[in-house]
Amino acid sequence: MSMQQNTFGVIFYLRKYKTTSNGKTPIYARITVNGKRSDIAIKRTIEEDNWNTKKGMAKGSRQEMTLLNNYLEKFRSGIVESYQTLLLQKKLITADLIKDKFLGKDQQDFTISKLIDYHNEQEKDNLEWGTMKNYYTTQKYIIQFLKEKQGTEDKFLSELNYKFITDLEMYLRQVEDKNGLSAMANNGVMKHLERLCKMINLAVKLEWLEKNPFHAYQLKFEKVERECLTEWELANLEAKTMSISRLQTIKDLFVFSCYTGLAYIDVFNLKPEHIIEVAEGEFWIKTTRQKTHTPITVPLLPKALHIIEKYRKHPQALAEGKVLPVMSNQKLNGYLKEIADICGITKPLTFHIARHTFATTVTLTNGVPIETISRMLGHKKLSTTQIYSKVVDSKLGGDMARLREKLEA
Repeated sequence: MSMQQNTFGVIFYLRKYKTTSNGKTPIYARITVNGKRSDIAIKRTIEEDNWNTKKGMAKGSRQEMTLLNNYLEKFRSGIVESYQTLLLQKKLITADLIKDKFLGKDQQDFTISKLIDYHNEQEKDNLEWGTMKNYYTTQKYIIQFLKEKQGTEDKFLSELNYKFITDLEMYLRQVEDKNGLSAMANNGVMKHLERLCKMINLAVKLEWLEKNPFHAYQLKFEKVERECLTEWELANLEAKTMSISRLQTIKDLFVFSCYTGLAYIDVFNLKPEHIIEVAEGEFWIKTTRQKTHTPITVPLLPKALHIIEKYRKHPQALAEGKVLPVMSNQKLNGYLKEIADICGITKPLTFHIARHTFATTVTLTNGVPIETISRMLGHKKLSTTQIYSKVVDSKLGGDMARLREKLEA
């Protein structure tokens, strides 16, 4: 199929029946495509005597006329450029379409706010609530930035550029919390910018924008050491019996995660049908991560299996059809702080530290290959596991001792 052949032209004419009180007549541009016309008022007027109807321009070389003709030429170039852009986009071109492109009307739906709303509406059923909540926070900061620093409620996507991104970065770094302290560290700032970048990529896919201004911007994440319990801290925690039954249950849930690597929400959702007997007396967890919907397969270590057995007949677990009795994550982390104090653990204990402990102290330190750990954690990329699992010194020492023995043999 050959490319469409258009007859395209731009002329300027006087709209004579609209002569103003000062005797001047307004000038209009007429776009013609395949015999169909569309007119644009160019917001300039001229006396009819000074107008060359045949050439569609002002007569003579007086400065006033020369300036007007230069303006007309720029106006024409803009219309021609709009036509050429539409040609490259392989659009079915009409005179009205060129007019809208030139006037920017084709852009009026494509604003930052509309993009964010569209993204959030599309993704709210695909992304987990925790992830969506982060997008809503990013939206809040972008709207604040537009009002406070850009003096506007919204912006066209076509107005986004490298400077907009760096200005937003600077703004986010200066946001303060209610105590007058910095509301977010570097990686928090970068996560907001990363979410904006993902949304702008969506705009490019939808052809709302030609290119992503983030292509010239480098997100700068700082490497974070993932906190985990040492072998001694984990053993000390396991050995402690809590006098309050609620604290004992929470301690057991935490230890269970240390030996399975399950995130809090996946412990919360664990049901008897997720525990599979693969051989006599050998049980595996087979489920799906709620956060990423990736499959998890974890052979149950004796300590994890012991905790499942302990709560097999727990009334709350039975009533809810769960493997273990669970509570809200917020309450849970509050109780974990109490448990840390009782056990003499000075690290800020959160449930997620159990997952890091599984990745490092329980598995990696004991020689489990990182690819295996990655599968058990339900990671999509090995690089994610490599961040979680820092190689602890004892592992390095052990590996090098074995190498030394081999080299000396």
